[in-house]
Amino acid sequence: MKIKDEFLIRAMRDFFQIYLPKQKCYSKNTVDSYRYAINLFIDYMQEKQSVTLLSMGTDDINRDTVSGFLEWLSDSRKNSPGTCNQRLMALKSFAGYLGLRDFSMTSVYAETCLVPVRKEPAKTVSFLSESALKEFLKQPDVGKPTGLRNQFLMILMYDTAARCQEVLDIRIGDFCLNVVSPYVYLKGKGDKTRAVPLMDVTVRHLRQYLNRFHESEPMHLEDYLFYTVTHNQRHQMSPDTIAAFMKKYGESAKATCPEMPERIHPHLMRHTRAMHLYRNGMPLALLSDFLGHSSLETTRVYAYADTEMKRNAIVKSTPKISDEDEIPACCCQCRSGIPDGIFLFVCPLF
Repeated sequence: MKIKDEFLIRAMRDFFQIYLPKQKCYSKNTVDSYRYAINLFIDYMQEKQSVTLLSMGTDDINRDTVSGFLEWLSDSRKNSPGTCNQRLMALKSFAGYLGLRDFSMTSVYAETCLVPVRKEPAKTVSFLSESALKEFLKQPDVGKPTGLRNQFLMILMYDTAARCQEVLDIRIGDFCLNVVSPYVYLKGKGDKTRAVPLMDVTVRHLRQYLNRFHESEPMHLEDYLFYTVTHNQRHQMSPDTIAAFMKKYGESAKATCPEMPERIHPHLMRHTRAMHLYRNGMPLALLSDFLGHSSLETTRVYAYADTEMKRNAIVKSTPKISDEDEIPACCCQCRSGIPDGIFLFVCPLF
């Protein structure tokens, strides 16, 4: 079949092979995310508009098709508003690139910009209390090699507040242990690297782990810290492996600790560490740098989420009424003849 718009096809190729990875220096994961979004748009055009990739032209990328694409994502694929907005951002980026290649294509970008982003619900951050964290970390059977590995991985993930993929990407050579303050290099989003300090207890667990899992042969600095073995070959551990054992440990911990959240996932350790640091006085600017956030606004979600700190601040600023004669007369009248269990629901001042 003859290609309708060769300009569009070449632009797609260069967008993913040159513009995003080499000119914008986006990471592989980001490029893959953009590629997935464009592929979804192509699927939508074929399924709902009967337009294949080869028969598609730049004029097919307009306000109506992009709006219909978002509706399709929401209705057919049950995507959240946040996911829809991510797909829209990828389309806008590609439309902007078309304008860079050919000024006459700027109208395509203008069309996509007419599509508004979807309103997202306020973000809530789930995290573990200190008692829940202790119970959670006790779940692995450290008498078994996999239990020892899993416990250390969760300890390291908590101590560094690392994303799941950041932990999996750690290599032996990323650690600096023979210094006064040991630390590890983490490679975050956009291939940005940051140094994160390690607590003494984490270093002790690290040395124990290395003696068990990297002792059979001289340690190579390029070896992944965490790995799985298939057919006697070491492979980088997958995020699914971490998600599976964390879910299992969360379910077993909930049996003895009601404070455990219903949903346990790898990113929960990052949220937990961030909330604990914030509660213990770490300023948001420093916390943002520690977490590897590109914007302080991203970090503010922890300030919004910490109702305990807000409650403590309110309690400290609220005058205490301790003596009976300091209670307003109306409250004494309300109390008269009313059982204590009902009092708080009846008195309008409480």
